[in-house]
Order: sequence, then C-alpha cells, then structure tokens
Amino acid sequence: MGCKCSSRKSSQISLTEEQQKILKALAEAAEPVACRDISESTGIPSKSVSCRIKSLRNKGLVDSPQRCRYVATDSGRSLAASSC
Repeated sequence: MGCKCSSRKSSQISLTEEQQKILKALAEAAEPVACRDISESTGIPSKSVSCRIKSLRNKGLVDSPQRCRYVATDSGRSLAASSC
C-alpha cells in the first residue's frame, strides 16, 4: 500500500491545507523535528504527515538533515511566511 500523494509537477507551487500546516510547523521549529512531533502540533495523523513530507521534499520545500528528522528549506520558510 503506497503513498497516495500527488506527484504532479507544475511551475507554480500549490499546497494542500495539510501541507501548509506541516510546512508552517517546520518553518517555526528551532531544530529538525520528527513526523510524530509534527503530528502532535498539527493534529494531522503521523502517517499522513509522513506522506505529505515526501511530497514537500519533492517540491524542494523540506529537507532531512538527519534520519527521520525534517526542516523547512529557505524556499519552504519563504512560502510558509507568505501563506499567512
């Protein structure tokens, strides 16, 4: 059973409401965080967080400096700030 995230690419980055919440949580984090922590802070189930992070990584908005820990990239932080 695979991830059901959309892998379509476009010139304009569009995010779902869940992706926006996750990106905002990552942008506000002081250090790399795990899916479990993002799930707790956003109320989104951990499995969904993991799937959405994969999609955000493919868009270049999230990076993983440590195994199973995630941060927003500069582009991700900019997008999170502009979506408020």
